[in-house]
Amino acid sequence: MKTLADIKKIAVLGAGTMGPGIAQTYAMGGYAVTMWTRSEATREKAKAALRTQLETFAEEGEIEAADVEPILARIDFAMTVEEAVAGADFIQETIVENRDAKTALYEQLAACVPSDVIIASNTSAMNIFEVVPEKLLPQQIICHWYAPPQLIPLVEVVKSEQAPQEYADIAMELLKKCGKTAVLMKKFIRGYIVNRLQQCLNREVFYLLDNGYCDAEAIDLAAKASFIPRACVLGLVKRADFGGLDMTANNYRNHSYHMPEHGDDMPHVLEEHVEHGELGIKTGHGFYDYSGMDIEALKQKRDKQLFEIFRLEKKFLKDPV
Repeated sequence: MKTLADIKKIAVLGAGTMGPGIAQTYAMGGYAVTMWTRSEATREKAKAALRTQLETFAEEGEIEAADVEPILARIDFAMTVEEAVAGADFIQETIVENRDAKTALYEQLAACVPSDVIIASNTSAMNIFEVVPEKLLPQQIICHWYAPPQLIPLVEVVKSEQAPQEYADIAMELLKKCGKTAVLMKKFIRGYIVNRLQQCLNREVFYLLDNGYCDAEAIDLAAKASFIPRACVLGLVKRADFGGLDMTANNYRNHSYHMPEHGDDMPHVLEEHVEHGELGIKTGHGFYDYSGMDIEALKQKRDKQLFEIFRLEKKFLKDPV
């Protein structure tokens, strides 16, 4: 069975939204990375994104400027799946969230990947363990990253029932070596940890907006000025310890909170924006108006602020309350 020391080459399958950031992270961890994507246009876009992202890391002092080229040199591109995974010790799948596409890819992997290679999916929306061929289940895990993956520290890890615990442990060690905050889940559940929490928050956000209790700006300001920075220190569960579990229990006993009725239905305010083609920064308008703004500059400003907040969070994680 492989150990962390056995992992030398990593294949990243998919070079769209998540692939370049994930490949960058593994390459910064010292690994040789081979990326694969079907589209030449996507491949060229990924190459440009990798350089821009690494230059931003250098500007922020996360790496030396002299390290940009050596890191890029660790990443190459393959024209076929078979070429990409040849000699790989660890495979990270990041392709589109489409069941047919994933089924086709995993059928290819079943035909060419040795049984001792760990295969990790980044799937967000589906149970990949129901998709992959039975042959691959003993080597299949999930490493679920968050966008932008080169910046957001969290990766949630969960193994198939058939895979040995050692495979999940190796993935945890690998991710931590690459500077990520890896969290091990005991068993699979759709949405993992953070997506499920975010979906609960979304339910309330859209309930408040749909029913006119406040506007989007008020929600964001209230969140940024209260529980979000507090969570950087206490998280969510330890916060209950500090507040007193008797108080939390009383909230349940007193029925101080009621789940919004029809909370699983499409929120009206969201549906209206989508119907009008107001999809957020990609179209210049969403809950906020971005018209006339330089979107790339806006993203860069977001990234710089994320660098700053996650540097502080790393300090807190090293010395938790």
